[in-house]
Amino acid sequence: MMYDYQFGNKVYQYGQDLGMEYTTYQIMAPEQEQETQPGLEYKMVPRPIFDNPNYRGSGKLKDKVAIITGGDSGLGRAAAIAFVKEGAKVVIPYYNEHVDANETKDYIESLGGECLLLSGDISDNHFCTKIVEETLQRFGKINILVNNAGVQYQQDSLEHICDEQFDRTMKVNVYGMFYLTKKVLPHLHSGDSIINLSSVTAFFGEPQLIDYVTTKGAIIGFTRALARNLALKNIRVNAIAPGFFWTPLQPACWVKEKIPSLGADAAMARGAMPYELAPTFVFLASDDSSYMTGQVIHNNGGQVMG
Repeated sequence: MMYDYQFGNKVYQYGQDLGMEYTTYQIMAPEQEQETQPGLEYKMVPRPIFDNPNYRGSGKLKDKVAIITGGDSGLGRAAAIAFVKEGAKVVIPYYNEHVDANETKDYIESLGGECLLLSGDISDNHFCTKIVEETLQRFGKINILVNNAGVQYQQDSLEHICDEQFDRTMKVNVYGMFYLTKKVLPHLHSGDSIINLSSVTAFFGEPQLIDYVTTKGAIIGFTRALARNLALKNIRVNAIAPGFFWTPLQPACWVKEKIPSLGADAAMARGAMPYELAPTFVFLASDDSSYMTGQVIHNNGGQVMG
């Protein structure tokens, strides 16, 4: 798989120095847009880097079974790859991104892992039932749930957010998480883990993502309340609030002119590739975080601190 990539303040292509100096921030991608939500990874330029070849698993998730919604691409794909390297079997519910999903499955199988793909709408309660039933039929148990699937739409003002958009954003980002978690919960046991995806935007209030930010704030509240509710059962519930990562959501959401500057307002003056978040997923899914629940981990390059 070939793509341009950044290192320091220069751009490289296939290992060749293109000599492109950055000025005030590091450009991760050129202008581009996609017309469908939540976006297609195989159409992105450059392709996101989802696996760190230097990452070596140590059996932290050996024999665990993980459901990762939206694991066909982006941050979910990076989590799935890392989980497999740590010995887990993965179930990937996704919407209709069949090319991305099958690429992910092929990659997982090339690592010697097992992957079950399930296509459907996470906001449909019946699909959530199917996810749990087919996971149990295939693997016999569930240990980890990653509520990662989501949509986001750029709008300049509240008046521009139509009822249909608001309803769709809420149903995918919040209802889907609620439905699936409720159906998974009876099958979780002591030591198991739930990981929810919030966003840095919930902490600084991105003005062009009002409905999306609303859902990401709700996810934080859900995480904290459920964590207290399940604490004595030793089922941990935590959240991650990523900053700008190069995933299909970005070109599917923003106008193309905004793409090169995404991540520029972080202290590190850059966005990130999905593989940079993968170890955080492993930490929260494994016994390494055995005394952590109800927390929000901030991987945002210093965009929001404190």
